[in-house]
Amino acid sequence: MGVNRRPRLLVLNQYYWPGVEATAHLLTELCEALAEDYDVRVVTGILHGHEEEPRRAVRNRVEIFRVPSTSFERSKLAARATNYLTYLSRALIQALRGARPDVVLCMTDPPMVGDIALVVARRFRAPLLVISEDVFPEIALELKRLENPVLIGVLRGLIGIYLKRADGIVAIGETMRRRLEQKGAPPERLTVIPNWVDTNAITPQPRDNAWARKRRLRDSFVVMHSGNVGHAQNLDSLVRSATFLRDLEDLRILIVGFGARHEELVALAKRLETDAVHFLPYQPRTALPQSLSSADVHVVGLGSGLSGYVVPSRLYGILSAGRPVIVAADPESETAQVVQSVGCGVVIPPGRPELLADAIRDLRTRRDELDELGARGRAYVVEEADRSVAIGRYRAVLEELVA
Repeated sequence: MGVNRRPRLLVLNQYYWPGVEATAHLLTELCEALAEDYDVRVVTGILHGHEEEPRRAVRNRVEIFRVPSTSFERSKLAARATNYLTYLSRALIQALRGARPDVVLCMTDPPMVGDIALVVARRFRAPLLVISEDVFPEIALELKRLENPVLIGVLRGLIGIYLKRADGIVAIGETMRRRLEQKGAPPERLTVIPNWVDTNAITPQPRDNAWARKRRLRDSFVVMHSGNVGHAQNLDSLVRSATFLRDLEDLRILIVGFGARHEELVALAKRLETDAVHFLPYQPRTALPQSLSSADVHVVGLGSGLSGYVVPSRLYGILSAGRPVIVAADPESETAQVVQSVGCGVVIPPGRPELLADAIRDLRTRRDELDELGARGRAYVVEEADRSVAIGRYRAVLEELVA
């Protein structure tokens, strides 16, 4: 590397700005922060609903290349697989063009992108850093989204290749780190860096704010899920919990977001005649301080058996807004452990709507304690999960790899 040249960082991930996916948002924040020290080039795909975005752009000093991939709506497995395959093939071609990177970085979206990144890293004799946002194919097996044993074997093999050969791997939680070790990742190459939130952007707001008033929430006890409405979130329990709470006339349960199970859950709420349950679309990032603060309590669900295979990053936004949380997840999950140790909410087993209803009812009777629970969560994320903390840790890992 020349004396005056900044190190070059090549990044591969199917989702990037302006995507609403957690990986898109987190990776965008990471790349834009790293652009202070690196020349950052991102090879990403075309997003559903954003097909008109320019194929090449520069945003906040990050060079973005959008390869011509399909952008089908992702709720159907075949559509998602087509998006993956078209992205991976074009991303490999694009990544091999251009100047030699000093380090290659990828997230695990799609899960096989690590193999493409490994080929590119070896071609340029550059180190590879993989950020593991979930553990595949195990998460798909637990969710019963994959059942073909031949396909499962192929995917395990493909993912094992880069896990064993990457120069560095970031796990976003301790339980995930252990899962990755079990899959063959060398322990000495693993680093735990939890996902983060910008605590300056999401701050505690009054419950009675403009967002809440527009939706007539002023006199309600509001329980909220905000984020992906997919298979891992176990939102059936939240909808079903409303059937145990029909006597609470002021209860409003808001499911804010979209995902693969949205239609099913709307149908379930209609079938159960749960008048307290309401569905809202994803909210713009600028609205999150008010929308998250409008809830008295948030619910974070994670299906049984998923601990360490996926870590819900939306917890940090909730805590940054100073709101307490009910976690419906296995006790060994990172989310449950954080809430338990910080004392910022309640942990219950997953898949038990009657226990979720009990927790909601209990917190409703303890409204005077909710601010204290929220304040504990806010103090924790400022200290441990703020964007500046996480990005400092990523800088240290990358500096070591580049050196």
